[in-house]
Amino acid sequence: MSYKVLIVSPHFPPINAADHQRIRMSLPYMEEFGWEAHVLTVRPDCVFGVNEPLLEKTVPQKIPVTRTGALSIEKTRRLGMSSLGWRSFPQLLAVGNRLLREQKFDLVYFSTTIFDAMVLGAIWYRRFGIPYVLDFQDPWLSDYYQNSKTARPPGGRLKYGFSQLQAKLLEPIGVSAASHIISVSPAYPKILQQRYSHLRPEQFTVLPFGAPEQDFASLPALDVQQSIFNPDDGKRHWVYVGRGGDDMALALRSLFLGIKCDRLKNPQVWDSIRLHFIGTSYAPKEHAIKTAEPIAQELGIADLVTEHPVRIPYFEAIKVLTDSSAILLIGSNDSTYTASKLYPCILARKPILAVFHQQSSVVEILRQSQAGEAITFNSNSQPEDLLGEVTTALQKLLSLPHGYIPETNWSAFKPYTAREMTRKQCEIFDQCLASQG
Repeated sequence: MSYKVLIVSPHFPPINAADHQRIRMSLPYMEEFGWEAHVLTVRPDCVFGVNEPLLEKTVPQKIPVTRTGALSIEKTRRLGMSSLGWRSFPQLLAVGNRLLREQKFDLVYFSTTIFDAMVLGAIWYRRFGIPYVLDFQDPWLSDYYQNSKTARPPGGRLKYGFSQLQAKLLEPIGVSAASHIISVSPAYPKILQQRYSHLRPEQFTVLPFGAPEQDFASLPALDVQQSIFNPDDGKRHWVYVGRGGDDMALALRSLFLGIKCDRLKNPQVWDSIRLHFIGTSYAPKEHAIKTAEPIAQELGIADLVTEHPVRIPYFEAIKVLTDSSAILLIGSNDSTYTASKLYPCILARKPILAVFHQQSSVVEILRQSQAGEAITFNSNSQPEDLLGEVTTALQKLLSLPHGYIPETNWSAFKPYTAREMTRKQCEIFDQCLASQG
């Protein structure tokens, strides 16, 4: 017997967005675990983002996908309400109403960082009695930037403040009748239970993103090229692919300070090293702000560091990882931050050097899988406190032979594969139906 789930994700291929990756990687396996998926999303021409047709090839053709329109971003920007959540909400509501009336769905699943869409779960539950599951990939309502004196919130404090005011109003509605809440971080369930007394511990499951093994397997056949660096130029290219930001300044300063100190002792070794920071800004090219190069300039290693703040296509990004000599993972000083980009880094089979908060799940997963080196800090750490560990790790990385492949413990990594994560998602769906009687 199989059940039907309506998956709501405003971002979906061909749009390249991090928040649809869990869905995209789950779709090939859902039927195996007893669930038929139907995706409700927004048309790519209505979404601001990188359009990557190759991503569509990874979605099974038999999965039905319904796409809605959205209000014009130009018109809504004048009102200060140009977010995809607001622009697409009326259309998602109307089309979702029609789908739920015309077809029999057993569950609605929201996996997105377009949090406004989660309010639809409560609306549809009251209207149709269909249980819904929320997937918190980031905090919806957060006091991180409010409590931070140095970190600049995305979009600036005024815009971020308005979005948090919306979150304060809408999050209680979104979680009000949720059957279950999936979270990528163990911190989110604690925060939500403190905020909403009706939520019980058994309504939460911590579930990281799955590892995209199929994407790496298909990479050679896709003949993807990357233009960030030439892997055959005789240099050793260390790469970081992912967002930047003021909250990552501590990790970056610690890394760059270690490089500066080791370079003073061993200048010739560093002549062949180049560091690349890619996709560090979510803003369009003309508004993208560099956050890595200024710190490198300050610490005197700017000649080693190049920052490409604009995001690149997903498959080009994993090609960058596989072409690299080593991979850097830079963490936030926010202890709840967990990086889904860890899994592609492990699958790239390159040496990994991570600088992360000691409470992040990244640290434990990296150590369990033995895929790389993790240097940890706490909320009171300063770059100088990590200098010894960083320089030791850098010297170890420099000593590795060209083409070195880590001896990863793939048995320990298996629980984090896309198939295994999908199995756990579907178990949660089953439990939700069982609890409905």
